[in-house]
Amino acid sequence: MEFIKPGINLDIIGKRTIAFTFSFILILVSIGSLIIHQGPNYGIDFAGGTIIQIKCETPVTIKNIKVGLAELGLGGSAVQQFGEKDDNEFLVHTNKTLITDKGFSEHIKTSVETATGTGIEIRRIEMVGPQVGKDLQEKALFALFYTLLFITIYISGRFELKWMLSGVMAMSLIGAVYFFTLFAVSIPFLIAVALIVTLILFWQLRLKYAMGAVVALLHDVMITIGIFSILDIEFTLPIVAALLTIVGYSLNDTIIVYDRIRENLKRYNRLPIDEIINKSINETLSRTILTSMTTLLVLFSLFFLGGDIIHDFALAMIVGVIVGTYSSVYVASPILLMLQEERAAGGKLAATAG
Repeated sequence: MEFIKPGINLDIIGKRTIAFTFSFILILVSIGSLIIHQGPNYGIDFAGGTIIQIKCETPVTIKNIKVGLAELGLGGSAVQQFGEKDDNEFLVHTNKTLITDKGFSEHIKTSVETATGTGIEIRRIEMVGPQVGKDLQEKALFALFYTLLFITIYISGRFELKWMLSGVMAMSLIGAVYFFTLFAVSIPFLIAVALIVTLILFWQLRLKYAMGAVVALLHDVMITIGIFSILDIEFTLPIVAALLTIVGYSLNDTIIVYDRIRENLKRYNRLPIDEIINKSINETLSRTILTSMTTLLVLFSLFFLGGDIIHDFALAMIVGVIVGTYSSVYVASPILLMLQEERAAGGKLAATAG
């Protein structure tokens, strides 16, 4: 099935400056939002605390629920509507780690019923200790970091046959990160520095395919997290799962384009490199758009029909698929072109000097 007619020749590479500017603005906005909000809005999985889901028999106000909670010393808890308005269900978030035994449930039920004047049902109570939440934060960061590093080994080996070089580099970075974790270094800061060092090494070692792929993946993850920060949506373990899925999806798109670029570099070796890359993107554009549209069709169904439990996961996936498709076309391939041009320019300078 051809969504786009064969032989189309959109000037995608020619618009790379506009695309880079657009991406740069999105990343700046994402970073700005994270700074303003002092990081993502961590859910109970990462921040620790207690979450209580209650269902009321008749409509009540959040204010009355808070009055009932205040009598139990939970006056600072956040209360929000859960599900449809007619469901009369609410989620109570508190940063306190409470003893969630049967007696606690009865105290909550009695106090809230007195304050609201209606019967309530305790649907669930979840508790995560602060140390557990911190450990989960660190493991989530390590999962993303290690995923990106092992992707670089695969990309470098498949497209540039530099398995050993990329493997040694990745193992060295993993060893360095592990070493510094022994000295109470801030894990987010350590991972950020390690990623920056990784990109510098890619540039110096001319791992151009890996460089393009990893920059595109970082672009996708950063913008997705930024949008969640802007919308003030809780960052939970399902969102981490969505981010890892997005990394895999975006990488698959990028590899399809890279495969065609590699084929066309052999087939049209007399053409300028920018024309070859642009031609390759156009040849895979139909497949890229069709794959994204069918994936988004499923994700929108989950978003609107899947219920509140899977709502945020579906939203993260929708954002990630859209941004990932865009980055495969407008970020990964143009960065590959930049590195190819920089290498060619370096070769000409060396020849002139000789």
